[in-house]
Amino acid sequence: MTATTTAIIRPSLREKLEIVATDSTTIAKRGIIKIKRVPDVLIFSTLSPIMFVLLFAYIFGAVIDVPGLSGGYREFLIAGIFAQTVVFGSTFTGLALAEDMQKGIIDRFRSLPMAPSSVLIGRTVSDVVINVVSLVVMSLTGLAVGWRIRGSFLDAVLAYVLLLLFAYSLSWVMAVVGLLVRTPEVFNNASFMVIFPLTFIANTFVPSEKLPTVLRQIAEWNPVSAVTQATRDLFGNTSPLAPPPDSWSMRHPVLTTLVWVVIILAVFVPLAVRQYKRTVSR
Repeated sequence: MTATTTAIIRPSLREKLEIVATDSTTIAKRGIIKIKRVPDVLIFSTLSPIMFVLLFAYIFGAVIDVPGLSGGYREFLIAGIFAQTVVFGSTFTGLALAEDMQKGIIDRFRSLPMAPSSVLIGRTVSDVVINVVSLVVMSLTGLAVGWRIRGSFLDAVLAYVLLLLFAYSLSWVMAVVGLLVRTPEVFNNASFMVIFPLTFIANTFVPSEKLPTVLRQIAEWNPVSAVTQATRDLFGNTSPLAPPPDSWSMRHPVLTTLVWVVIILAVFVPLAVRQYKRTVSR
């Protein structure tokens, strides 16, 4: 008798990456199709930034003076609204995952021969679409209230890219939260408890030097402040009369933003994948 052995053929690294890319694309398409079928999400996600632009521009703009800017407070404001909106947009990832967990869809995904990271990558990528639409709507609204891009075309493109990169990294933070909580309602409460201090203890709506000492130091190293300042610099919406920033992060906001993006992804991508493997649908 001759013994027969069956060789186990393991996929190469290239084949594994192709599988992850294919599965992630499928999940991303699912998220985009869901946006088309439930347009309410897209409608309200675009109405919210319009409301913020109009309210802050016409209410705070009447009492806050930013010397040196031809567009006044409205030019100072728009970068902060951009940053706040993409931060809020990142919550769609966690909310969608919490809903999928509640409905048992994640268990179905795990029963399929899919890479565990594919569901998370596809989900986070599809939410970039919402942020792109929101940025377009905000830009048009900003132009309507007097905001202008005074930097170069390439600088403006880089500003939008930084905003999307920052939003994408935060989507992974929200993915971890969405996989940890029990219901979408709990996720909403948990995420807003984090988002509001993050966006308001920053230079989003007022210059950080006008904040109390402790809050100013927090704001200067807040990642939202970094992306906001980087966006203002690249759009050319900074005042030449403003004193130079004291902190290194505000003197080099573009580099600081990129460092924050790398740190957030390095920490939360593995955490999200591990939590995805461990979590059981409720």
